[in-house]
Amino acid sequence: MRLDKYLKVSRIIKRRTVANDACDAEKIEVNGKVARASYNVKVGDVISVNIGAVPRKFKVLEINEHALKEDASKMYEEIK
Repeated sequence: MRLDKYLKVSRIIKRRTVANDACDAEKIEVNGKVARASYNVKVGDVISVNIGAVPRKFKVLEINEHALKEDASKMYEEIK
């Protein structure tokens, strides 16, 4: 699944266009490297989101094409 779509489906970022813009602005990293919106997300990847005052890191646990609001948080684990 594309990175911008994963960020939207997992509800880490609310809209896919915002996720795409964040990737273009080099504010999203995967496994320590700046990633493009077309990056193919895999289970085990660590995504760093540098939007806002506090950068956040997430580990990909599963990939679903569609997720209900209740199930979206099961797709990742936040790393402190």
